[in-house]
Amino acid sequence: MKIKDISVLLGIIGIVLMMILPIPTWLLDVLLVINISLAMMILLVAMNTKEALQFSIFPAMLLITTLFRLALNVSTTKLILGQAEAGHVVATFGSWVSQGQPVVGFIVFLILVVVQFIVITKGSERVAEVGARFTLDAMPGKQMSIDADLNAGLINEQQARERRRKIEREADFYGAMDGASKFVKGDAIAGIIILVINLIGGFIIGVAMHGMSFMDALSTYSLLTIGDGLVSQIPALLISTSAGLIVTRASSEGNLADDITGQLFIYPKLIYIVAGTITALGLFTPIGIFSTVPLAGLLAYAAWRMQNNMNQRQVAQEQQEEEQQIEEVRSPESVINLLQVDPIEFEFGYGLIPLADTQQGGDLLDRIIMIRRQCALEMGLVVPVIRIRDNIQLRPNEYVIKIKGNTVGGGELLLNHYLAMSPGYDDDTITGIETQEPAFGLPALWIDEPTKERAELSGYTVVDPPSVVATHLTEMIKRHAHELLGRQETKTLIDNLKDNYPILVDDLIPSVLSVGDVQKVLAKLLREKISIRDMVTIFETLADYGTYTKDPDVLTEYVRQALSRQITQQFTQNGETMRVITVGPTLEKKIAESVQQSDQGSYLALDPLSTQTVYQKLTEQINRLIQSGQQPIVLTSPTIRMYLRQVIERTMQDIPVLSYSELEPNVEIQSVGVVNL
Repeated sequence: MKIKDISVLLGIIGIVLMMILPIPTWLLDVLLVINISLAMMILLVAMNTKEALQFSIFPAMLLITTLFRLALNVSTTKLILGQAEAGHVVATFGSWVSQGQPVVGFIVFLILVVVQFIVITKGSERVAEVGARFTLDAMPGKQMSIDADLNAGLINEQQARERRRKIEREADFYGAMDGASKFVKGDAIAGIIILVINLIGGFIIGVAMHGMSFMDALSTYSLLTIGDGLVSQIPALLISTSAGLIVTRASSEGNLADDITGQLFIYPKLIYIVAGTITALGLFTPIGIFSTVPLAGLLAYAAWRMQNNMNQRQVAQEQQEEEQQIEEVRSPESVINLLQVDPIEFEFGYGLIPLADTQQGGDLLDRIIMIRRQCALEMGLVVPVIRIRDNIQLRPNEYVIKIKGNTVGGGELLLNHYLAMSPGYDDDTITGIETQEPAFGLPALWIDEPTKERAELSGYTVVDPPSVVATHLTEMIKRHAHELLGRQETKTLIDNLKDNYPILVDDLIPSVLSVGDVQKVLAKLLREKISIRDMVTIFETLADYGTYTKDPDVLTEYVRQALSRQITQQFTQNGETMRVITVGPTLEKKIAESVQQSDQGSYLALDPLSTQTVYQKLTEQINRLIQSGQQPIVLTSPTIRMYLRQVIERTMQDIPVLSYSELEPNVEIQSVGVVNL
């Protein structure tokens, strides 16, 4: 054990021994001075703390100091009743504070007890009780706020853990203070009881056992009793004041002195009013000008100095801001900052500000947090922070979505309206403003509140403007996910995987593949909307086949085959038949013969006439499936899948192209069309 640990243990044991063993008067004087010093130290620490958790040991200190004062009261009681003396400290407080008059000392003692018991202790107890209750009630909201900041990328996992731990400590502290305030209350009651016992018991012992006269016994024991009460209650008052300061102060940037000077004396005009009021009291009342005018002059001078200082600080701040602006324009760093491009931006006109303003009921920020969570769960992608800003160059109800500074989508919203999408047939009774659903380009109507219920009963899909934005933004992120995954983002995913699978990561990187090679494979998966959340399977496959080839296209095909269960479940439900468009043998042979090899890998060199024919026939089959309400899926052999995807991805980016080896053996497949040359 350390020396400080042994010292604390010996101190607690010493407090217990004080109640049992006799204490000499010289040692009692030292202990009483220590008690006063300790109380002053606790008060000063409480005044200089910025938040309650900086003095989280206070509830335990409150219990220890209460026990220490009780031991001192027992020791002084034994000396007062047994020897009719209690040392110089008690005698000094009894004679000096009471000015030799026991009645004065007794009244002073009662005043201290009343102030401590009724005013400070009662208020601190109530504040601690309410603080504990409110702290517990606010814990869920604070936890959600931490989770939101973590999901938004504003803090990391370590900072989130520290904030959660701080919330737990706050709850524990205010709960402990709720109980510890009872110590102060009980200590005040014990002081009154000990005073009565010492006074009555000392008077009886002095007359009956020491042969004192009535007046001598009354004078001696009353002064000693009053001195004992005062020397005990003054430290108790300081500590109870400390308790009140701690529980009544909220978190602040400064200590108590800074807060008082920064908040109480922040308005010089009010100080002038106070100075004028005090001057009027001295002039028009019997109080007199000698007591009021000097104080009023001092206040007026202080207000004048404060006003001048505030003006000087304001001028200096304005000059500093101007200099900073000039320096920023001149410095090369100001140009460098302009080179930063946000990965994702959402800009909107001033008419859509209520969507993002929480004070007006907007929940766009919360929806964006949920979008990032949804993309992480569905795509395995950590979406960067989405920059939200208003743009006066846009129309009032217009918004745009940008990826790396370039507009990739946009639309217009009508607040206080709903977007209604037809179920496949039009209802003439449902009228509104014709428009297009921005995410998928479907025909839709903007309808008002009275029409909403009728539209829902008619089978229309009805969504509010924030949901329209959320759907559009989610679709744009999924469509451009491969652009958002760079080498740095890939390194973050790798580091996260390495925490749980260090051998797997070390076996692949950098001995087999580089971070750039892995990034290319992951980007190709995201380009076709294949989730990369199962990083373990992806890395296992890359580690198996990366020693044979470094071609990212070939590695991607191996990974897709390893993710066959995931791909199958992505495009079909359990027990459902997958309806697909298959590729005929003539076209497969033509594509296989058109594959060319180069230093960068293989590529498809299909002649323009064949390419045009493939486009036309695929378009016919796809349109027929879409009109029947089915999702178009192209199914082909593994050898030409990626080349066929290259043919159609420019004009049919959202059409999935699968191979037979990417599907589970138990899935039922029905060919609803064949594309051939």
